[in-house]
Parts: sequence; structure tokens; C-alpha cells
Amino acid sequence: MPSTSRPDARVPAARRVVFVDGVRTPFGRARKDGLYAHTRADDLAVRTVRELLRRHPQLPPERVDDVALAATTQQGDQGLTLGRTVAMLAGLPTTVPGFAIDRMCAGAMTAVTTTAAAIGFGAQDVTIAGGVEHMGRHPMGFDADPNPRFLAERIVAADALNMGVTAENLHDRFPALTKERADAYGAASQAKYAAALAAGKIDPDLVPVALRDPERGWGLATADEPPRPGTTLEGLAGLATPFRAGGRVTAGTSAPLTDGAASCLLAAEDVAEELGLPVRMRLVSFAYAGVEPEVMGLGPVPSTQKALERAGLTIDDIGLFELNEAFAVQVLSFLDAFGIADDDPRVNPYGGAIAVGHPLASSGVRLMTQLARQFAEHPEVRYGLTAMCVGLGQGGTVIWENPHFTAEEAAR
Repeated sequence: MPSTSRPDARVPAARRVVFVDGVRTPFGRARKDGLYAHTRADDLAVRTVRELLRRHPQLPPERVDDVALAATTQQGDQGLTLGRTVAMLAGLPTTVPGFAIDRMCAGAMTAVTTTAAAIGFGAQDVTIAGGVEHMGRHPMGFDADPNPRFLAERIVAADALNMGVTAENLHDRFPALTKERADAYGAASQAKYAAALAAGKIDPDLVPVALRDPERGWGLATADEPPRPGTTLEGLAGLATPFRAGGRVTAGTSAPLTDGAASCLLAAEDVAEELGLPVRMRLVSFAYAGVEPEVMGLGPVPSTQKALERAGLTIDDIGLFELNEAFAVQVLSFLDAFGIADDDPRVNPYGGAIAVGHPLASSGVRLMTQLARQFAEHPEVRYGLTAMCVGLGQGGTVIWENPHFTAEEAAR
């Protein structure tokens, strides 16, 4: 029998978690002649981790408690426990552990919330979280073997495993979500990204990546490859509908297949102060939710409702939204659910994945990094959120507080 005279275990009190910084590689098109056709996925992730350490020399590398990196297709150069292998390849001490994570498109988001929870509980002080997806080498669902019971027992519909078809299903379910609205949203995403790029709001978050092509030699990736500046409504109107004959979802209203990586640095707020690390955002709450896989794009609606309720906030308290644009119709379904206009300036001010691309598991940190930059531009905004739909019928939402907020600016 244990001695009753021993003291009770020390249970840590909850701590505030902060977003210190985030970076990403330029995004490339996932094709044989794309930017990263001859670059390994894990090397893309290594580049982002090294850049975080380079930008914050005041952080002793041994103070990193864990590295969580996500990939949707964990095989080949995206396998072998990415968090650990990338940490070692990036030059972190061998004492720093790491792990891999998979929640499809919300992989990096889940890496952030998982390690943030550990920080909040007091089990860790500083973590690196992110994701990578080389869709040119590892197409979504490649070599997967879905259990036949999914269809045989009607757990999901046959089309639930095709993301483009689930987007078409949203158009079917909600007649107000017209192709014309989706086309307008797709064109606006391209225009907003082009304006943000011209204003110098994209480049500060990018880390250059060295390239080697067997035919073209050495190069340097410094800019995103997917955007199509000058996209017009007229041009979008005539595009094919690959997911359904006579459908409404086109390449112009979908995120292109993309290669890229993104990582961020998280810390307890008191540890950030101790080490002299910047505080770009404070974590408020997060939530994940499930929906019918056939309408996967609705996932961010219940996850946002849960995150708001847990924070004691309403949608009216949110001053900036970073929503992953897997499909235009998916974002529009979110906006309609919360009574937000299609062209609301609070939504994706820098454009979104329709323009810049969506390297699946990495996109959650891209959203957070852009929100952090927007917070610095808008001290009148106190709260913002990042949200995304997730394959097989899920949604994820993280609510953040702006450390630059001032009541004086809000009153103007």
C-alpha cells in the first residue's frame, strides 16, 4: 500500500498559449513541371523549421519541447514520423522529440491545437507545429484502401470520398449557392491575393527554397506558383465542370493541387516573455466537429459554433476571418450560415487557397500566419478566427486574440 503521508501530485494550472511566428515555403503547382517536382517533401518542411530558428536566435534550440508535423499521405518522403525526422534534419538537438499527425486538410491546425493543449496544461513550454504536402508525389488518397464496409453498410455515400463531388452536393442542397456567386468569389480571391502581393503583404512570411532540376540546373523558389492574376468572371464562366457533367464546380472555384510546407512556433506566454519572443496572437479556444461526409464543406459551421460557445463569444465579436478556400461554395456556405456577405472585407483580406493553393496538411498554419499579420495591421480588431473544412465530413476552428488590440482604436 502506498504511504498516505506522501504529498499530492502537483497539477499545473492552465497557461496562456501564444503564436510566436509562422512561415511557409512558396507554394508550387503539383505537376511534373511544377516548382518542387524534384524537391523532397521533408526538405520543404525542414526549410520552414530552420527559418523559424533563424528568425528567433534568442530561442535556445534545446528549449523546443516537441515538433508536430502533419501530412495527409504519410508515405515515402512524407512518412517516417515527420516531426522527429524533420527536427533532426533541421539541426535541432537529438533531445527534441517529434511526431506525425493526420487530420487531412486540418493536419497543421491539429498539430497546433495538440501541442498548444500540452503547453496550456503545463507539460511543455515551446513547440513547433506545421505540415507539408507534396501532392505532385503523393496525390490525395493515393494507395489508400478504404474499408469496403463504408459503402456496403451505407456508412457514407459513394461520392463522399471525392471532395469535388461533395462541393457539388453543397450547390445541390442550397439553391442560393449559385455558380455565379462561386465564380464571383473565385475571381475575388485572385484579385485580393494579387493586391496583397503588390502591397508587400505576402513575401514576409515566405522562406526561399533552393531547387535543383536535372535539366534546368539550380534555382530558387521565392514566389507562389499557383495564382492566376487577371482572372475574370468571363473567363471563369466557360470553364469545364470536371466533377459532374453540367455541374457548377470548376478549376476556377477550387483550390489547385499544390506542393508546400508551413510551420509555426508556439509558446506559453510567460515563457515567451522570459525568452524575449514576440507575441503575435493569443489562443482563445478551438473546436473540431463532424458532419455528413457527403457535404464535407459544412464542417467549419458547427466547429465554429462550438469554438465560439467555448470562448463565450458570438460571430459578431470576430473582426477577421481566415477561411480555407477548398472550394468557393464551401466558403459561401459558411458565410450564409453566419449571415456574412460574400464580399465582407473581414474575410480573407489577402485572398485564399483558390489563388495561392492548398497543400492539404500545411494550410492551417498558412491561415494562422496570415491572420497574425492582419492583427498587426488592425489594432481595432480584438478577435479573429481560422477555420477549414476537412475530408470525410469534419471542420476545424481556432479563435485567436489580437495582442495589438486597443480599446481606443476600436472606438474610432
